[in-house]
Amino acid sequence: MSGICAGRVVVVTGAGRGIGREHALEFARQGAKVVVNDLGTDLEGAGRSGGPAQAVVEEIRDLGGQAVANCDDIADWDGAARLVKTALSAFGGLDVLVNNAGFVRDRMLVSMTEQEWDDVVRVHLKGHFLPLRHAAAYWRERSKAGEPVDARVINTSSGAGLLGSVGQGNYAAAKAGIIALTHTAATELEHYGVTVNAIAPSARTRMTEEVLAGMMARPESGFDVMHPANVAPLVVWLGSGESAGVTGRVFEVEGGMISIATGWRQGPGVDKGARWEVREIGEAVGKLLADAPMADPVYGTA
Repeated sequence: MSGICAGRVVVVTGAGRGIGREHALEFARQGAKVVVNDLGTDLEGAGRSGGPAQAVVEEIRDLGGQAVANCDDIADWDGAARLVKTALSAFGGLDVLVNNAGFVRDRMLVSMTEQEWDDVVRVHLKGHFLPLRHAAAYWRERSKAGEPVDARVINTSSGAGLLGSVGQGNYAAAKAGIIALTHTAATELEHYGVTVNAIAPSARTRMTEEVLAGMMARPESGFDVMHPANVAPLVVWLGSGESAGVTGRVFEVEGGMISIATGWRQGPGVDKGARWEVREIGEAVGKLLADAPMADPVYGTA
């Protein structure tokens, strides 16, 4: 199959359903060879099945593309290593890593358990770091051997990571961590020929259908703004050779809208040139707040 990613080898985590499935299918339509990773768990992260990943593989093959399934746990060191090795053994290389897998365990902070915190941070944040870590080691090895590297990492954050989200403290913290990881990795890996970007998508998934049922409802006619396939074109472009030079960015995408999140940056400041007295702080902070833009509201606030 020909297309913008012809011949590129792509790993997509959490690709058995929803947004990840659409990524995998569009990469295949654009000529990529795809490793479809999915544990096949339920919405709460329980149970395992190879069915969802294999079903997407069969869809890709029906399109005339090439794909293999992988059902390793991407938040496990050895599992993430096997995921990268799957791409190398099946297709002889790796060009693009799309970190997408995740689940939610929503609860207000005063009711959240330690396990609910740990589970969500593990799958989202650690589940981004480990595949990235093993892929980066492969690309560094190639670069040091003098081989050309033109690789891409696309991470998946969220509006919750950009702004916070009521009832999703664990998820929001993990997604915010993914943004910081993206910025750091973009800088560290640039000289190896690797770009690293993130997306903050808004689309219909198993997670969002429960939390935002009204917003995610399918329209009776016209453009389906929340269809998960709307996210894939941006991700596939970011995975292509055309996106060289675009790195360390966070893109929001919803329906037909693509925007760049500008994120945290140093704002107004005041330097006394000496240690502050406590009694002076209130006036100084008041002036800083007057000069600084208001933060966007947290998701879920009135």
